[in-house]
Amino acid sequence: MGSGQQWDDPNGWAPLQWIAIQGLRGYGEIALADRITKAWLASVDREYQASGKLLEKYDVVERKPGGGGEYPNQDGFGWTNGVTRALMVNRP
Repeated sequence: MGSGQQWDDPNGWAPLQWIAIQGLRGYGEIALADRITKAWLASVDREYQASGKLLEKYDVVERKPGGGGEYPNQDGFGWTNGVTRALMVNRP
């Protein structure tokens, strides 16, 4: 169980998703990297369709906006935009 803090489970952050996906690809774990890519893009898209914005973090367990920490989830976050765009270009 997570601590309820923003960097803890169940939150997923775009740069950490990127690092995990690229690392898995580098080690030949393509199927797992593709699964994570698809799940991340689905979470981002689901929230975008609901609210019209990309967020700072997402709950990767329940596939909803992330939470916790000392401030509210931020809208239109640059690293989410960049990572999402890069993953969309190389979508599995």
